[in-house]
Amino acid sequence: MKKNILVGQSGGPTAVINASLYGVIAEGMARPEEVDHVYGMVNGIEGFLSGHVTDLSLLTREDLSLLKQTPAAYLGSCRFKLSENLDAPVYSLLFEKFKSMNIGACFYIGGNDSMDTVKMLSDYAAAHNKPQRFMGVPKTIDNDLPVTDHCPGYGSAAKYIATSMKEIIRDNESFGVEKPTVCIVEIMGRHAGWLTAAAALSRGDDCTGPDAIYLPEVTFDMDKFMEKVKHLAATKSSVVIAVSEGIALADGRFVCELGNASDFVDAFGHKQLSGCAATLANKVAAETGLKTRAVEFSTLQRAATHLASLTDINEAFQVGHDAVVAAEEGKTGMMITLDRNGDDPYQCGTSAYDIHAIANVERPVPAEWITEDGCDVNEGYEKYARPLIMGELQPLFINGVPRHLVRK
Repeated sequence: MKKNILVGQSGGPTAVINASLYGVIAEGMARPEEVDHVYGMVNGIEGFLSGHVTDLSLLTREDLSLLKQTPAAYLGSCRFKLSENLDAPVYSLLFEKFKSMNIGACFYIGGNDSMDTVKMLSDYAAAHNKPQRFMGVPKTIDNDLPVTDHCPGYGSAAKYIATSMKEIIRDNESFGVEKPTVCIVEIMGRHAGWLTAAAALSRGDDCTGPDAIYLPEVTFDMDKFMEKVKHLAATKSSVVIAVSEGIALADGRFVCELGNASDFVDAFGHKQLSGCAATLANKVAAETGLKTRAVEFSTLQRAATHLASLTDINEAFQVGHDAVVAAEEGKTGMMITLDRNGDDPYQCGTSAYDIHAIANVERPVPAEWITEDGCDVNEGYEKYARPLIMGELQPLFINGVPRHLVRK
C-alpha cells in the first residue's frame, strides 16, 4: 500500500535549505510505486499541529529548479520544542494526524534542536509501536552538528563571510593615512566559532585577511584585546577584526551583555546575541580616540543564495535525497551525515547515523585549528573549509535581481 511522506523545515534558514527540500521532494516523486503524495509542514511541527500543510507534489519541474536558488525556508520555519515527556498529549495528537494523512515517513530539515524533534518522535514511535519512520536532514550554518564532517548551509555562509570580509578589508584600507580606522565585524556563532573562522578564507595573494579572529571556544580577555588593537593601530594603516557574537568573558558573560544586549530567550532557552561588535568598537573609540566601525552580518550570512557554494547546494540536495532512500529502506531515528572521503580531490559521500548521538550535541572548532595566542585559526582549518565554498550557481535574474520561488 502506497504511503505519503511529510517534510518540514525548522530553525534558522540557510542559503541551501531549500535544496535539501528539493532533494526530498524529487526522490519522493520519483517513487510512484511507494509514495502517493509529498506533503510539506508549513512552519514546521508548530504549523503542522495547527493543520497547516501543503501538497509539494504539485510543484513543477521549473518550480523545483527555482527552489534550490531560493533562500530562507520555503515551507516556513519555527522554533518549537516538543515536550521531553513522551506521555504529553502533543504526541498522541501528532500521531493521530500522521495516521489520518497516511504518512509513512517524516523528514525534518534542521540543526541541533530540530534533531531533538526527530529523536523525540522516533522514540515515541518505537515506544508505542507506530509504523511511521523519522529521518533528520542536517542543516545549519553554525556547522556544529556532531558526527557529520560538515553541515549543509555552512559552505555557502562561509563563502559569503569570506567574500564580504575581503571587500570590507579592501574598503577599510582606503582610509587611515595618519590614523587607522578600526573595523570590527560581528559574525554569528553562539558557542561554536565555525562561521567566524571562515573570515580566514578571505586570505590570498591579493588580501592579507583579518588582523585577528576571536572565537567563542577561547575565553575572551578584554585587556589583551585592547593591547592587541593598540599594537595593530600603531603599526598598520587599517585594522579589521572578526569576532563571534558569542565570545564570552571568564565569568561567563557574553561580551555583548556589556553593551545593550537583548534579554529575549527563545523556546530552547537560547539568549538572543547581538551588539558584540558595537560594544567593542565603542570601547576602542573611548580608550584610543581612533575612528571605529562596527559591522554586523546578521541574517545576511544565511540568506545570500546569490553567492551560494555549488558544492553546498549539491550536498544539500544529496542529504535530502538520501534521507528518503534511507527511510524507504526501513531506517528510522537517524540523520544523514556527510562523510569526507578525500581532500585532493575533495570527495564526500553520505551515510545514516543514530539520531541519539547527534541531538543536542554541539561540535566546537577543534583546538588544534586555533592559534596558540587564541586570536586566529591556522592552515588546518583552511584545508578543511576551502573545498566547501567552491563553485557557483548563477541565479536566474529578472529585472536585475534574483528570482525566488514563493509559496502561494
